[in-house]
Amino acid sequence: MDAGKLDIIEIDEAPPLLELETEEIEALADELVEYHSEFAGLYYRTEQAHWGYKYLQGLLLPIERKAIQPMALALEGGDIQAMQQFIGQGRWVDQNLLEKHRRLVDRTLGEEDGVYIVDGSGFPKKGGHSVGVARQWCGVLGKVENCQVGVFGAYVSRRGYTLVDHRLYLHAEWFDKAHQERWKKCGIPEETAFQTKPELALEMLQTAVQEEALRFRWVACDEAYGENPGFLDGVAGLSRWYLAEVPHTTRVWQMRPHTVVPEWSGRGPRPTKERLAPGEPEAECVAEIAARLNPADWRPYAIKEGSKGPMVAEFAFLRGVAVRDKLPGPDVWIVFRRSLGEERELKVYLSNAPADTPVGELVRVAGLRWPVETAIQEGKDGLGMDHYEVRSWLGWHHHMTECLLAHHFLVRCQQRLKRGRLR
Repeated sequence: MDAGKLDIIEIDEAPPLLELETEEIEALADELVEYHSEFAGLYYRTEQAHWGYKYLQGLLLPIERKAIQPMALALEGGDIQAMQQFIGQGRWVDQNLLEKHRRLVDRTLGEEDGVYIVDGSGFPKKGGHSVGVARQWCGVLGKVENCQVGVFGAYVSRRGYTLVDHRLYLHAEWFDKAHQERWKKCGIPEETAFQTKPELALEMLQTAVQEEALRFRWVACDEAYGENPGFLDGVAGLSRWYLAEVPHTTRVWQMRPHTVVPEWSGRGPRPTKERLAPGEPEAECVAEIAARLNPADWRPYAIKEGSKGPMVAEFAFLRGVAVRDKLPGPDVWIVFRRSLGEERELKVYLSNAPADTPVGELVRVAGLRWPVETAIQEGKDGLGMDHYEVRSWLGWHHHMTECLLAHHFLVRCQQRLKRGRLR
Protein backbone atom coordinates (compact mmCIF):
# COMPACT_ATOMS: atom_id res chain seq x y z
CA MET A 1 0.00 0.00 0.00
CA ASP A 2 1.33 3.42 -0.92
CA ALA A 3 0.91 5.49 2.24
CA GLY A 4 1.76 8.63 0.32
CA LYS A 5 -1.55 8.40 -1.56
CA LEU A 6 -3.63 7.96 1.57
CA ASP A 7 -5.36 10.41 3.84
CA ILE A 8 -2.72 10.49 6.59
CA ILE A 9 -3.61 12.01 9.94
CA GLU A 10 -0.56 13.47 11.68
CA ILE A 11 0.00 12.99 15.39
CA ASP A 12 2.90 15.32 16.21
CA GLU A 13 3.07 15.47 19.98
CA ALA A 14 6.46 13.95 20.73
CA PRO A 15 8.16 16.14 23.35
CA PRO A 16 11.58 17.57 22.63
CA LEU A 17 14.63 15.42 23.19
CA LEU A 18 16.97 16.36 26.01
CA GLU A 19 19.72 18.34 24.31
CA LEU A 20 22.00 20.66 26.28
CA GLU A 21 25.52 21.47 25.23
CA THR A 22 28.39 21.02 27.70
CA GLU A 23 28.97 24.77 27.80
CA GLU A 24 25.33 25.34 28.72
CA ILE A 25 25.54 22.82 31.57
CA GLU A 26 28.73 24.41 32.92
CA ALA A 27 27.03 27.80 32.90
CA LEU A 28 24.25 26.56 35.16
CA ALA A 29 26.13 26.41 38.46
CA ASP A 30 23.82 28.91 40.18
CA GLU A 31 20.81 27.09 38.78
CA LEU A 32 22.01 23.84 40.36
CA VAL A 33 22.34 25.53 43.75
CA GLU A 34 18.75 26.77 43.48
CA TYR A 35 17.52 23.36 42.31
CA HIS A 36 19.29 21.45 45.09
CA SER A 37 17.86 23.82 47.69
CA GLU A 38 14.45 22.27 46.95
CA PHE A 39 15.75 18.99 48.42
CA ALA A 40 18.31 20.12 51.01
CA GLY A 41 15.87 20.07 53.93
CA LEU A 42 14.79 16.50 53.17
CA TYR A 43 18.12 14.96 54.15
CA TYR A 44 18.59 14.05 57.80
CA ARG A 45 21.67 16.19 58.34
CA THR A 46 23.30 19.22 56.75
CA GLU A 47 26.37 17.21 55.76
CA GLN A 48 24.11 14.81 53.84
CA ALA A 49 22.60 17.77 52.01
CA HIS A 50 26.12 18.96 51.21
CA TRP A 51 27.13 15.62 49.72
CA GLY A 52 23.82 15.40 47.90
CA TYR A 53 24.76 18.60 46.13
CA LYS A 54 28.27 17.32 45.42
CA TYR A 55 26.89 14.04 44.07
CA LEU A 56 24.59 15.91 41.69
CA GLN A 57 27.55 17.97 40.57
CA GLY A 58 29.53 14.80 39.93
CA LEU A 59 26.77 13.23 37.84
CA LEU A 60 26.75 16.34 35.64
CA LEU A 61 30.52 16.43 35.12
CA PRO A 62 31.85 15.92 31.58
CA ILE A 63 33.95 12.91 32.63
CA GLU A 64 33.94 9.43 31.12
CA ARG A 65 33.11 7.41 34.23
CA LYS A 66 30.86 8.55 37.05
CA ALA A 67 31.60 6.08 39.80
CA ILE A 68 32.33 7.69 43.16
CA GLN A 69 36.12 7.74 42.94
CA PRO A 70 36.47 9.54 39.57
CA MET A 71 33.68 11.96 40.51
CA ALA A 72 35.29 12.77 43.87
CA LEU A 73 38.69 13.30 42.25
CA ALA A 74 37.21 15.63 39.62
CA LEU A 75 35.14 17.68 42.07
CA GLU A 76 36.47 20.64 43.99
CA GLY A 77 36.17 19.55 47.61
CA GLY A 78 35.41 15.96 46.63
CA ASP A 79 35.95 13.23 49.23
CA ILE A 80 35.82 9.57 48.21
CA GLN A 81 35.08 8.20 51.66
CA ALA A 82 32.41 10.78 52.46
CA MET A 83 30.65 10.24 49.12
CA GLN A 84 30.76 6.46 49.56
CA GLN A 85 29.21 6.79 53.00
CA PHE A 86 26.57 9.21 51.68
CA ILE A 87 25.41 6.87 48.92
CA GLY A 88 26.00 3.45 50.43
CA GLN A 89 25.19 3.95 54.10
CA GLY A 90 23.48 7.31 54.61
CA ARG A 91 20.10 6.88 56.29
CA TRP A 92 18.26 9.46 54.22
CA VAL A 93 14.94 8.37 52.77
CA ASP A 94 14.65 8.17 49.00
CA GLN A 95 10.89 8.48 48.92
CA ASN A 96 10.97 11.88 50.62
CA LEU A 97 13.17 13.24 47.85
CA LEU A 98 11.22 11.43 45.14
CA GLU A 99 7.88 12.87 46.26
CA LYS A 100 9.37 16.37 46.07
CA HIS A 101 10.92 15.40 42.73
CA ARG A 102 7.52 14.44 41.30
CA ARG A 103 6.02 17.75 42.45
CA LEU A 104 8.80 19.60 40.65
CA VAL A 105 8.32 17.44 37.54
CA ASP A 106 4.65 18.37 37.53
CA ARG A 107 5.64 22.02 37.74
CA THR A 108 8.03 21.60 34.81
CA LEU A 109 6.11 19.19 32.56
CA GLY A 110 2.74 18.44 34.09
CA GLU A 111 -0.42 18.18 31.99
CA GLU A 112 -3.80 16.73 32.87
CA ASP A 113 -3.50 14.14 30.09
CA GLY A 114 0.13 13.29 30.88
CA VAL A 115 1.37 9.73 30.38
CA TYR A 116 3.10 7.62 33.04
CA ILE A 117 5.21 4.90 31.39
CA VAL A 118 6.59 1.84 33.18
CA ASP A 119 9.50 -0.24 31.95
CA GLY A 120 12.39 -2.34 33.20
CA SER A 121 16.10 -1.98 32.56
CA GLY A 122 19.03 -4.30 33.23
CA PHE A 123 22.43 -3.47 34.67
CA PRO A 124 25.03 -6.14 33.81
CA LYS A 125 27.18 -7.11 36.79
CA LYS A 126 30.08 -9.49 37.34
CA GLY A 127 29.98 -11.69 40.39
CA GLY A 128 27.10 -12.28 42.77
CA HIS A 129 27.68 -9.82 45.60
CA SER A 130 25.68 -6.81 44.40
CA VAL A 131 22.15 -6.56 45.74
CA GLY A 132 19.60 -8.36 43.55
CA VAL A 133 22.10 -9.66 41.00
CA ALA A 134 21.04 -12.91 39.33
CA ARG A 135 21.04 -14.66 35.99
CA GLN A 136 17.95 -13.16 34.43
CA TRP A 137 16.79 -11.45 31.27
CA CYS A 138 18.86 -8.35 30.57
CA GLY A 139 17.23 -6.19 27.92
CA VAL A 140 20.32 -4.09 27.28
CA LEU A 141 22.21 -7.28 26.31
CA GLY A 142 19.22 -9.01 24.70
CA LYS A 143 19.81 -12.28 26.59
CA VAL A 144 19.80 -13.96 29.98
CA GLU A 145 22.87 -12.72 31.84
CA ASN A 146 24.19 -11.88 35.28
CA CYS A 147 22.60 -8.52 36.08
CA GLN A 148 20.48 -6.37 38.32
CA VAL A 149 17.06 -5.26 37.05
CA GLY A 150 15.29 -2.06 37.94
CA VAL A 151 11.68 -1.10 37.26
CA PHE A 152 11.36 2.56 36.31
CA GLY A 153 8.57 5.06 35.90
CA ALA A 154 8.80 7.90 33.39
CA TYR A 155 6.53 10.88 32.84
CA VAL A 156 5.89 12.38 29.43
CA SER A 157 3.81 15.30 28.21
CA ARG A 158 3.95 17.63 25.24
CA ARG A 159 6.48 19.66 27.22
CA GLY A 160 9.08 16.94 27.73
CA TYR A 161 9.90 13.76 29.62
CA THR A 162 11.89 12.53 32.60
CA LEU A 163 12.11 9.64 35.06
CA VAL A 164 10.02 9.86 38.22
CA ASP A 165 10.47 6.64 40.23
CA HIS A 166 12.39 3.39 40.52
CA ARG A 167 12.27 0.00 42.22
CA LEU A 168 14.91 -2.74 42.41
CA TYR A 169 13.61 -6.14 41.36
CA LEU A 170 14.75 -8.92 43.69
CA HIS A 171 14.83 -12.20 41.78
CA ALA A 172 13.01 -15.08 43.47
CA GLU A 173 16.32 -16.84 44.18
CA TRP A 174 17.22 -14.04 46.62
CA PHE A 175 14.52 -15.35 48.94
CA ASP A 176 16.07 -18.80 49.41
CA LYS A 177 18.28 -19.87 52.33
CA ALA A 178 21.46 -19.72 50.23
CA HIS A 179 21.09 -15.93 49.92
CA GLN A 180 20.45 -15.14 53.59
CA GLU A 181 24.05 -14.08 54.24
CA ARG A 182 24.16 -11.86 51.13
CA TRP A 183 20.77 -10.44 52.13
CA LYS A 184 22.32 -9.22 55.40
CA LYS A 185 25.52 -7.94 53.77
CA CYS A 186 23.51 -5.91 51.26
CA GLY A 187 21.30 -4.44 54.00
CA ILE A 188 17.99 -5.49 52.46
CA PRO A 189 15.18 -4.52 54.87
CA GLU A 190 13.87 -7.59 56.69
CA GLU A 191 10.26 -6.84 55.77
CA THR A 192 11.01 -6.90 52.03
CA ALA A 193 8.71 -9.41 50.29
CA PHE A 194 9.02 -10.86 46.83
CA GLN A 195 7.26 -8.76 44.22
CA THR A 196 7.00 -9.29 40.50
CA LYS A 197 7.93 -6.49 38.13
CA PRO A 198 4.25 -5.67 37.43
CA GLU A 199 3.63 -5.54 41.18
CA LEU A 200 6.55 -3.14 41.62
CA ALA A 201 5.25 -1.00 38.75
CA LEU A 202 1.77 -0.88 40.26
CA GLU A 203 3.26 0.09 43.61
CA MET A 204 4.96 3.07 41.94
CA LEU A 205 1.69 4.13 40.35
CA GLN A 206 -0.20 3.78 43.63
CA THR A 207 2.38 6.01 45.29
CA ALA A 208 2.07 8.65 42.57
CA VAL A 209 -1.73 8.68 42.78
CA GLN A 210 -1.81 8.81 46.59
CA GLU A 211 0.62 11.74 46.65
CA GLU A 212 -1.48 13.75 44.17
CA ALA A 213 1.80 15.36 43.16
CA LEU A 214 1.94 14.41 39.48
CA ARG A 215 -0.90 14.82 37.03
CA PHE A 216 -1.43 11.99 34.57
CA ARG A 217 -4.38 10.34 32.89
CA TRP A 218 -2.66 7.54 30.99
CA VAL A 219 -0.40 4.60 31.80
CA ALA A 220 1.59 3.01 28.97
CA CYS A 221 3.59 -0.23 29.07
CA ASP A 222 4.96 -3.08 26.99
CA GLU A 223 3.92 -6.73 26.90
CA ALA A 224 5.75 -7.63 30.11
CA TYR A 225 3.17 -5.58 32.01
CA GLY A 226 0.30 -5.65 29.51
CA GLU A 227 -0.03 -9.42 29.74
CA ASN A 228 -0.62 -9.18 33.49
CA PRO A 229 -4.35 -8.75 34.28
CA GLY A 230 -3.63 -7.87 37.89
CA PHE A 231 -1.52 -4.93 36.82
CA LEU A 232 -4.10 -3.68 34.30
CA ASP A 233 -6.97 -3.99 36.76
CA GLY A 234 -4.82 -2.24 39.36
CA VAL A 235 -4.30 0.70 36.99
CA ALA A 236 -8.04 0.84 36.31
CA GLY A 237 -8.65 0.76 40.07
CA LEU A 238 -6.59 3.93 40.34
CA SER A 239 -9.01 5.66 37.93
CA ARG A 240 -6.35 5.83 35.22
CA TRP A 241 -6.52 4.69 31.62
CA TYR A 242 -3.99 2.18 30.39
CA LEU A 243 -2.84 1.61 26.85
CA ALA A 244 -0.91 -1.63 27.15
CA GLU A 245 0.86 -3.60 24.47
CA VAL A 246 -0.17 -7.27 24.73
CA PRO A 247 1.08 -10.54 23.22
CA HIS A 248 -0.54 -11.71 19.98
CA THR A 249 -1.87 -14.73 21.89
CA THR A 250 -4.01 -12.51 24.14
CA ARG A 251 -7.64 -13.59 23.97
CA VAL A 252 -10.65 -11.27 23.78
CA TRP A 253 -14.27 -11.32 22.77
CA GLN A 254 -15.56 -8.84 20.21
CA MET A 255 -19.02 -9.06 21.74
CA ARG A 256 -19.75 -9.66 25.40
CA PRO A 257 -20.85 -13.30 25.78
CA HIS A 258 -23.67 -14.38 28.07
CA THR A 259 -22.78 -16.13 31.30
CA VAL A 260 -24.90 -18.26 33.59
CA VAL A 261 -24.65 -19.97 36.94
CA PRO A 262 -25.29 -23.67 36.21
CA GLU A 263 -28.47 -25.13 37.62
CA TRP A 264 -28.07 -27.21 40.72
CA SER A 265 -28.33 -30.92 40.01
CA GLY A 266 -29.53 -31.62 43.49
CA ARG A 267 -26.29 -33.28 44.49
CA GLY A 268 -23.15 -31.74 45.93
CA PRO A 269 -22.60 -28.04 46.63
CA ARG A 270 -24.92 -25.60 44.90
CA PRO A 271 -23.04 -23.86 41.98
CA THR A 272 -22.21 -20.20 42.57
CA LYS A 273 -19.59 -19.43 39.93
CA GLU A 274 -20.63 -18.14 36.53
CA ARG A 275 -19.69 -19.94 33.34
CA LEU A 276 -20.13 -19.18 29.67
CA ALA A 277 -23.70 -19.92 28.64
CA PRO A 278 -24.13 -22.95 26.35
CA GLY A 279 -23.47 -22.08 22.71
CA GLU A 280 -21.50 -18.90 23.47
CA PRO A 281 -18.21 -18.53 21.55
CA GLU A 282 -14.83 -18.85 23.20
CA ALA A 283 -12.57 -15.83 23.29
CA GLU A 284 -10.11 -15.67 20.38
CA CYS A 285 -6.55 -14.48 19.88
CA VAL A 286 -6.06 -10.86 18.87
CA ALA A 287 -3.77 -12.03 16.05
CA GLU A 288 -6.66 -14.04 14.55
CA ILE A 289 -8.91 -10.97 14.73
CA ALA A 290 -6.23 -8.83 13.07
CA ALA A 291 -5.93 -11.32 10.21
CA ARG A 292 -9.66 -10.93 9.44
CA LEU A 293 -9.67 -7.14 9.30
CA ASN A 294 -10.59 -5.61 5.95
CA PRO A 295 -8.29 -3.13 4.15
CA ALA A 296 -10.88 -0.43 4.85
CA ASP A 297 -10.49 -1.00 8.60
CA TRP A 298 -6.91 0.29 8.54
CA ARG A 299 -6.05 3.97 8.54
CA PRO A 300 -2.56 5.52 8.31
CA TYR A 301 -1.23 7.92 10.92
CA ALA A 302 2.03 9.85 10.83
CA ILE A 303 3.55 9.71 14.29
CA LYS A 304 6.58 11.62 15.47
CA GLU A 305 8.40 9.27 17.82
CA GLY A 306 11.38 10.90 19.46
CA SER A 307 14.69 10.85 17.64
CA LYS A 308 13.26 8.56 14.97
CA GLY A 309 11.36 11.48 13.51
CA PRO A 310 8.02 11.08 11.68
CA MET A 311 6.98 7.55 10.80
CA VAL A 312 3.79 6.20 9.28
CA ALA A 313 1.90 3.26 10.70
CA GLU A 314 -1.57 1.89 10.05
CA PHE A 315 -4.07 1.55 12.86
CA ALA A 316 -7.37 -0.24 13.28
CA PHE A 317 -9.70 0.03 16.26
CA LEU A 318 -12.33 -2.29 17.71
CA ARG A 319 -14.27 -2.45 20.90
CA GLY A 320 -14.07 -5.74 22.75
CA VAL A 321 -14.17 -7.54 26.07
CA ALA A 322 -11.07 -8.65 27.95
CA VAL A 323 -10.78 -12.11 29.52
CA ARG A 324 -10.59 -12.51 33.28
CA ASP A 325 -10.36 -16.05 34.68
CA LYS A 326 -11.80 -17.44 31.41
CA LEU A 327 -14.84 -15.20 31.79
CA PRO A 328 -15.73 -11.81 30.30
CA GLY A 329 -14.01 -8.95 32.09
CA PRO A 330 -13.85 -5.21 31.39
CA ASP A 331 -14.85 -3.56 28.12
CA VAL A 332 -11.74 -2.46 26.26
CA TRP A 333 -10.41 -0.89 23.12
CA ILE A 334 -8.45 -3.30 20.92
CA VAL A 335 -5.91 -1.21 19.04
CA PHE A 336 -4.03 -2.77 16.13
CA ARG A 337 -0.92 -1.14 14.77
CA ARG A 338 1.17 -2.36 11.87
CA SER A 339 4.17 -0.91 10.11
CA LEU A 340 4.25 -0.31 6.38
CA GLY A 341 6.57 -2.04 3.95
CA GLU A 342 7.22 -5.63 3.01
CA GLU A 343 7.51 -6.95 6.57
CA ARG A 344 4.56 -5.57 8.48
CA GLU A 345 5.21 -5.78 12.18
CA LEU A 346 1.96 -6.04 14.12
CA LYS A 347 1.51 -4.61 17.60
CA VAL A 348 -1.69 -4.94 19.59
CA TYR A 349 -2.79 -2.84 22.55
CA LEU A 350 -5.67 -3.04 25.00
CA SER A 351 -7.07 0.04 26.68
CA ASN A 352 -9.73 0.65 29.31
CA ALA A 353 -10.29 4.20 28.02
CA PRO A 354 -13.97 5.15 27.60
CA ALA A 355 -15.76 4.10 24.43
CA ASP A 356 -16.05 7.72 23.28
CA THR A 357 -12.28 8.32 23.43
CA PRO A 358 -11.11 9.79 20.08
CA VAL A 359 -9.00 7.25 18.21
CA GLY A 360 -6.41 9.97 17.60
CA GLU A 361 -5.81 10.06 21.35
CA LEU A 362 -5.18 6.31 21.36
CA VAL A 363 -2.67 6.78 18.54
CA ARG A 364 -0.96 9.59 20.44
CA VAL A 365 -0.41 7.43 23.51
CA ALA A 366 0.65 4.43 21.40
CA GLY A 367 3.45 6.62 20.06
CA LEU A 368 4.68 7.60 23.52
CA ARG A 369 6.45 4.48 24.75
CA TRP A 370 9.90 5.68 23.68
CA PRO A 371 10.51 8.37 26.36
CA VAL A 372 11.14 5.85 29.15
CA GLU A 373 13.74 4.01 27.07
CA THR A 374 15.30 7.30 25.95
CA ALA A 375 15.42 8.74 29.47
CA ILE A 376 17.03 5.59 30.86
CA GLN A 377 19.57 5.60 28.05
CA GLU A 378 20.33 9.28 28.65
CA GLY A 379 20.78 8.44 32.31
CA LYS A 380 23.24 5.69 31.46
CA ASP A 381 25.12 7.54 28.71
CA GLY A 382 25.28 10.99 30.26
CA LEU A 383 24.66 10.71 33.99
CA GLY A 384 26.38 7.50 35.02
CA MET A 385 23.22 5.65 35.96
CA ASP A 386 24.98 2.35 35.28
CA HIS A 387 28.44 3.40 36.55
CA TYR A 388 27.76 2.76 40.24
CA GLU A 389 29.99 0.37 42.16
CA VAL A 390 28.01 0.20 45.39
CA ARG A 391 26.60 -3.20 46.32
CA SER A 392 24.05 -2.38 49.02
CA TRP A 393 20.28 -1.91 48.92
CA LEU A 394 20.63 1.67 50.13
CA GLY A 395 23.42 2.37 47.66
CA TRP A 396 21.41 1.23 44.62
CA HIS A 397 18.33 3.24 45.58
CA HIS A 398 20.28 6.34 46.61
CA HIS A 399 22.28 6.37 43.39
CA MET A 400 19.19 5.95 41.23
CA THR A 401 17.38 8.74 43.09
CA GLU A 402 20.26 11.16 42.52
CA CYS A 403 20.34 10.19 38.82
CA LEU A 404 16.61 10.95 38.53
CA LEU A 405 17.13 14.36 40.13
CA ALA A 406 20.05 15.08 37.78
CA HIS A 407 18.04 14.16 34.70
CA HIS A 408 15.15 16.40 35.67
CA PHE A 409 17.58 19.22 36.43
CA LEU A 410 18.69 19.12 32.79
CA VAL A 411 15.09 18.90 31.57
CA ARG A 412 14.13 21.89 33.70
CA CYS A 413 17.09 23.90 32.44
CA GLN A 414 16.16 23.03 28.88
CA GLN A 415 12.65 24.37 29.47
CA ARG A 416 13.93 27.56 31.08
CA LEU A 417 16.46 28.16 28.33
CA LYS A 418 13.64 27.93 25.82
CA ARG A 419 11.75 30.60 27.70
CA GLY A 420 14.87 32.75 27.87
CA ARG A 421 15.00 32.81 31.67
CA LEU A 422 18.65 31.79 31.85
CA ARG A 423 19.99 33.88 29.00
